[in-house]
Parts: sequence; C-alpha cells; structure tokens
Amino acid sequence: MSTAVSAGAYLHHLQLQSAAPAALAAFYADTMDMTARPLDGGHWIAEGPLRRVLFAPGESKRLGYAAFACRDRDGLAAIRARAERGGVPLLPSPSPLFGTEAFAVADPDGNVIAFGLAPQDPVRSGLRGPLQHLTLASRDPDAIERFYTEQLGLLTSDTVRDADGRLMVCWMRTNHEHHTLACFRHSQQGVDHHSYEAGDWSVIKDWCDRMGDRRIPLMWGPGRHGPGNNLFVFVVDPDDNWIEISAELEVVYDRPAKQWPHEEHTVNLWGRGILRS
Repeated sequence: MSTAVSAGAYLHHLQLQSAAPAALAAFYADTMDMTARPLDGGHWIAEGPLRRVLFAPGESKRLGYAAFACRDRDGLAAIRARAERGGVPLLPSPSPLFGTEAFAVADPDGNVIAFGLAPQDPVRSGLRGPLQHLTLASRDPDAIERFYTEQLGLLTSDTVRDADGRLMVCWMRTNHEHHTLACFRHSQQGVDHHSYEAGDWSVIKDWCDRMGDRRIPLMWGPGRHGPGNNLFVFVVDPDDNWIEISAELEVVYDRPAKQWPHEEHTVNLWGRGILRS
C-alpha cells in the first residue's frame, strides 16, 4: 500500500498570496462562511468548520504553500522516510498551524507542500464545506505526477491523455478520497483551483443560495465531473482564484487508474467543460 495513503493525509490548509490580503481574507470570511483575523507581518487567516485559508502579501493568484495533515505521527514519519529515500530535500515547514515535527518539500514547479500534524478541530457551526483538494497548473504534468507518486507515495486515481498520448490531467490521492491533489497541463504554472467538499447535492444548493444572496455569479456549473464523479459549482474570488464547491466525490479503495479522453465531456458529464489546454 502507498505510504501516503496509509498515512491518511488530508489537505488541512493553504496559503494564497495577494496584493490585498486583508481584503481577500474578508471576502473568504463572508463568502465561505468563515471568520477572518490578522496574523503577524500583514498576513491574514480565514477559518471555518474544517476549513482554513491563509493570505500573505505578494503577487496575487499565486500559491504560498499547501499543507497536508497526517492522522498520526507514524503516518507523518512514513511520508518523511519516503521522501528521504527518494532524495527529496526536506525544507522547514512554513506553516504557523503546524508544530516543530512538520516539514516541507518543493515539487518540480517550485510549489511548496508542507506535511504535519494538526490538533482536532473544535466543533463549529456553519455550512458544511471542509477544505478538500488543491489542483495545480503545470507545463509538465508528467513531472508533477512522477514527483508526488514516486517520491511521496501518492496514488494516481485517473488521468486524461490527448490523441498523441500526452498527459493532460492527473488526479492523485493521499487517502481514500478520489483526489486530494490534481494537476492540469497549462501554459502557466501555479494554482488551477482549490475545492471544498459539501457532502451532498442539497448542501451545494445551500452554498449556491449563499452566493446568490451576495450577488456572486457561478462561473461554472452545476455539473458533474467524470473523474471522481463529483457534483460541482465554481465561483471566482477578487484575485481571480477559482473556488470549487464539490459533493459526493468518489471513494477509492483498490482499483487501477482509469484513463479518460481529452474532451469536454470528461470534465463535465452534464454540459460545457473547461479544458485548460
């Protein structure tokens, strides 16, 4: 079994850079049913039930880092050992939400990914929507997939290849959810989108009503992805970051990765698809 899957890692938080971090934090607090508060150095955080996003001064629409929490110390040690065996340089964790046992790595595109342990979340009321996955954009998704699967032990759930056999998209998992990390081939590098798991269709409706109350239009959806079979809607934040609200994501225990055709129907079984390249 993959080290990372046995470790049960899950996306705990991420940091987005912004030219206006306070304003972006305020948007997430209001839109995504969170509470915003300042941190040191002009940084901000927005927190809600099982979801948290940090905001740092910098170039807008860029990832500061993503942070995956392991279920226990043995799982964290297993990922560290896997990385060390693969010769991956270990970096200090940039996250203020993890302890001293945490560490980070940089992938081939320079994206910083931290691994650590997190205290149990306090019980909070609010709309269901735990932070669930991060999707990257890369000019070389083959290198991204190799790094995360061969060096860190993630498992590939599904892929998309074009008519020439080029890898266009890969979906990878760190636990039994279909994907917690994915990557699209794109002319640019960085974040494609990040996603919150609503659980079921009725909660997506509640999220859409919340967006409607705030006059925030849906950028894409409702729809259903082929890979993962999940329902989705997308909105866009003031920095043009894509936010997905998803539901009913496939749970994968033991099956080979499936290859999908590079066509709109793959990314939206119900209608219009957005192909990144």
